[in-house]
Amino acid sequence: MSLAHILLVAIIQGITEFLPVSSSGHLVLVPHLTGLPDQGLAIDVAVHIGTLGAVMLYFWRDVQIGLAGIPRMLTGRIDTPGAKLAFLLLVATIPAVVLGLIFKMTGLSDQMRSIKVIAWTMILFGLVLYWVDQKGSVQKNAGDWSLRDAIIMGLWQALALIPGTSRSGATISGARALGYERSDGAKLAMLMSIPTIIASGVLLGAEVVATADAQVAKDGAIAAVFSFVAALLALSLMMRLLRSVSFTPYVIYRIALGVVLLGIAYL
Repeated sequence: MSLAHILLVAIIQGITEFLPVSSSGHLVLVPHLTGLPDQGLAIDVAVHIGTLGAVMLYFWRDVQIGLAGIPRMLTGRIDTPGAKLAFLLLVATIPAVVLGLIFKMTGLSDQMRSIKVIAWTMILFGLVLYWVDQKGSVQKNAGDWSLRDAIIMGLWQALALIPGTSRSGATISGARALGYERSDGAKLAMLMSIPTIIASGVLLGAEVVATADAQVAKDGAIAAVFSFVAALLALSLMMRLLRSVSFTPYVIYRIALGVVLLGIAYL
């Protein structure tokens, strides 16, 4: 891969991973719209590692609390904030892992990687995000996260396995539908991304290790660094804007991109 290609993929992944606009959808579109070859599994894993580092750094205090609670959670004692957070994140990750394995074993994950699917999901789930964001009440904050809410948000997150849906967009939609305030709903969605990215990285990483060479490792390291920087900047900007701006700008972008893609797919 050329350096320009690596940087393009890394920056797109970094910017779109945590914005509710679908990073996977944008990555699938890169080869379709630019004529460049598919970046390959190794680069996909590398850019996800970069974004994982960004979200862990941004929410480091919460990550520390969750990590500290893992030993108590493993012994069945969900009696501290850390143990509760670790347990709920684990529960919220299960639906995506199960559905992801089903998609992979049945080949559905590859069949859905098309411009038509991405176009329709961009529009449909953009409208869903707009509706729940405008109509959803504001009754809860991150401290109110419960087992029931973790399961429901986990099911929303699993929907994001369909390209173009957006993991953060679907999870934030679930949070807003449950009555969480915008920034707290986004915070929970970002924390939920950590075990999900780790799980997908472990699943795909095994395939990469078997075929990787020195050049692939070098390209992956460059991609990880740039996706980390882009993701940290995009995440910081979104969380600041949510103090005064709704999710409507992202919805407008999703619908506009979806319409353009429908034109490309059908015309």
